Amino acid sequence: MTKRIDAHFVAAGKYHDIDFARLEVLKLLGEHPEIRTTVAMDFSNTERLEQCQFLVTYTCTVLPTPEETVKIKEFLDRGGRWLALHGTNSILKFVEGGVDCPEERDDVMEVLGTQFKAHPPIGPFRVEVVDKTHALTQGLEDFDVIDELYIMKQKAPIKVLMQTRFDGEATGFTEANYSNVVVPILYLRDHGKGGVLYNTLGHCRSHFDVIELLPFWTHPERCSWNYPVYYETLRRGIRWAMSEIA
Repeated sequence: MTKRIDAHFVAAGKYHDIDFARLEVLKLLGEHPEIRTTVAMDFSNTERLEQCQFLVTYTCTVLPTPEETVKIKEFLDRGGRWLALHGTNSILKFVEGGVDCPEERDDVMEVLGTQFKAHPPIGPFRVEVVDKTHALTQGLEDFDVIDELYIMKQKAPIKVLMQTRFDGEATGFTEANYSNVVVPILYLRDHGKGGVLYNTLGHCRSHFDVIELLPFWTHPERCSWNYPVYYETLRRGIRWAMSEIA
């Protein structure tokens, strides 16, 4: 008999079409009738998290408090899994000279394994599958996408499954210049009996998501959501969160 699996999904933040991402992820979770999902806009419901097997996040500049971070770490250590998507590891602040990504929450970023630092303008890049033996990537070949290329600073040991490289300027960020840096795209971070799976792809934006800067964003952005291979990585990520993939 199939056993019920409880999940908690935090979908919230700035500068992204959170409504679109929330719906797409829920549709993928809905492919598994045994998953029962609650949805939130922050990390405050730690009591619910204690009832769950896994946590999913699609956020931007929405972080757990220090107290909530402790609860998440405890959840992971006892076997919980965290499927972290796109901007989960971001702190964005507009300052003179561009967008700053201050390193002021190492407690969270150490749990996640990385912190977002910058991205160049949306454009094409090749994703290299560096571990083709892992169940999360087995059978997948290198592929090209148009997306935000997330340059990150590593904060803890991680196992990289997919990566890309970047050489050039991340226009608009205070830390803008990079020389042939390796950029993780999909990676694992172990925590006790559980862990984190981070997938940096999946930017999306509607006409109305940057009204602080522009009242009407002319061209909605879907980026990796346009590619079947991205949905395949999400489906495998959900199976990993369900503990069907080690």
